[in-house]
Amino acid sequence: MPSASISALAGDLRIAVGRASRRIRAERGAAGLTDPQFTVLAWLTKEGPLTPGQLAERERIQPPSMTRTVNGLVELGLVAKTEHPSDGRQVVVSLTDAGVAEVRETRRRRDAWLAGRLATLTPDERALLVDAAELLRRIAAS
Repeated sequence: MPSASISALAGDLRIAVGRASRRIRAERGAAGLTDPQFTVLAWLTKEGPLTPGQLAERERIQPPSMTRTVNGLVELGLVAKTEHPSDGRQVVVSLTDAGVAEVRETRRRRDAWLAGRLATLTPDERALLVDAAELLRRIAAS
């Protein structure tokens, strides 16, 4: 494939993936969380309790911004802060039962929206997406 065609494909794919991602993220749970708030819940679901500093590192943002996000989630009852077991200057952030439920509901809604769109495709189109999903995982892992 000529490099101009690869460049065109890269641009088209970037736009399509970005639009699809934004549309999927528009499906939210009952709390109507912002993307940064939901991302914190997702990190805690994946990795368990973390400090605000650890969350800030994962999101590549400044700690004060993460502290504001975490405090908003505490106010909503979706996360709890407890004393750090070995460093009294820090806190540990963990999911509450309501936070776990919000993650489940948001993911359910996102999956349902996407499944509904996939159901409108032909079997051949869905098979093509199976291959595309694997290729996208390989690209993302690079």
